[in-house]
Amino acid sequence: MSDINLKTIVSQEHRMLIDGELCDAADAAMVDTINPANGQVIKQFPDASGEDLDRAVRSAQSAQPEWASRTLGDRQRCLGEVAAILRQYSAELGALDSLENGNVYSHMRHDAEGGAFMADYFCGIANELKGESTQVDNSLHYTRLEPYGVVAKLLPFNHPIQSLGSGIAAPLLTGNTVILKPSPHTALSALRFGELVKDVVPRGVINVISGSNSRAAQGLMEHPGIPRMSVTGSTEVGKMALRLGAESLKTTTLELGGKTPMIIFEDADLELSLATALRGMNFKWQGHSCTSTSRVLVHESLHDQFIEELAKRFRAVNVAMPFDPASEMGSISHRAQFRKVMEYIESGLAEGATLVCGGNPILDGDMAQGLFISPAIFSDATPEMRIAREEIYGPVITVLKWKVDEEALVIANSVPYGLAAVIMGNNLSRVHRMASRLECGYVEVNGPVSFSLGSPFGGVKSSGTGREGSMQELLSYTQLKSINVRL
Repeated sequence: MSDINLKTIVSQEHRMLIDGELCDAADAAMVDTINPANGQVIKQFPDASGEDLDRAVRSAQSAQPEWASRTLGDRQRCLGEVAAILRQYSAELGALDSLENGNVYSHMRHDAEGGAFMADYFCGIANELKGESTQVDNSLHYTRLEPYGVVAKLLPFNHPIQSLGSGIAAPLLTGNTVILKPSPHTALSALRFGELVKDVVPRGVINVISGSNSRAAQGLMEHPGIPRMSVTGSTEVGKMALRLGAESLKTTTLELGGKTPMIIFEDADLELSLATALRGMNFKWQGHSCTSTSRVLVHESLHDQFIEELAKRFRAVNVAMPFDPASEMGSISHRAQFRKVMEYIESGLAEGATLVCGGNPILDGDMAQGLFISPAIFSDATPEMRIAREEIYGPVITVLKWKVDEEALVIANSVPYGLAAVIMGNNLSRVHRMASRLECGYVEVNGPVSFSLGSPFGGVKSSGTGREGSMQELLSYTQLKSINVRL
């Protein structure tokens, strides 16, 4: 932490960006943000009112026509400047995120760089956005890709600044203006971002509002002046977004919950499978990931050895304060999530699963006042148990045993979610057959979910709608217009 002074970065103003100006809530309402590693209040930030939301929408609406009229090259250059700022301030922005969500800082300090990388990627492929022409007669028939207008982006608490950086690129490049709303658990990096880009982007092109979900988030979801919205969060939040947005027929992208099955065939490389299960749990952000390999389906011939070896690795994970350079896992991100994780651990025990290791609150030393839990493994579980069906969103993995491929497939597809899956095996014909029958939007073979550049990412079933991280994301922020010219 020698490169960042936490007191200095926290003492800076963290105000909303509306219509090119930094501001507090119109009614001066504020929200506390809590450090989950020690339970202390970090500071307060603005709780946007309905008046603030209306002003942000009007600003975005006013700025959008001029922004859309610019050449793509102009928008690419502007976004390139934003990406440069993300890289320059990555350590500071990552430190703010770690303070608020408990993630390991050695990883989070690079999150803004990841967002900048994705912004650069979208700038690079944006020139491939094209309409089409048809030749059915001697007249001219062609299509144009046009922006929606104002886009609301509701950001998650697990990777706030990375999600922000990668999330603004597609709507801005396609001529939309953006209203950003960070999670109430992790607002500071987005507010600081607003201050940093205030004089880089035209007034109203990027607005950043903050606040409680009941005021700010729900207000955006139901606002009639926002035709396009993107939400990253739980399945329950996604359902709320659809319900509140239905009145104005919002077009909505949803990146929601998951219960990723990791299917291990008997011919899989055991060491690679163990490493994948460990890395796939995303402990540097406490398993707070919709793609964490929280459900491992192991062939019966490997089951006992896999459990024994995985437990050794889980016990060796160094749970420590987020800013400890040796930390491999930090604190659960907020009190409600901590209670949820503990309730699932209690549920697993009550339903008859075996807690192989972990699952205990850590009350040692500096961690005594924080929300720390040791990584947990459940075995002897059945597919009907809550720990095997529901998203825990924490450092808990459930291992299930199977005999034949059809059994593994049925278990994998038996949950409401369909975001991602992992398959471990060396018989590629078998792997391809399994991948084609899995009910999910993304499959990784012989490794943890990688979000491969350019591969569309998104879910089916209760895991959401739409695809991100690819040309499909760019296209999703455009509307198709057909023009027919009689010659």
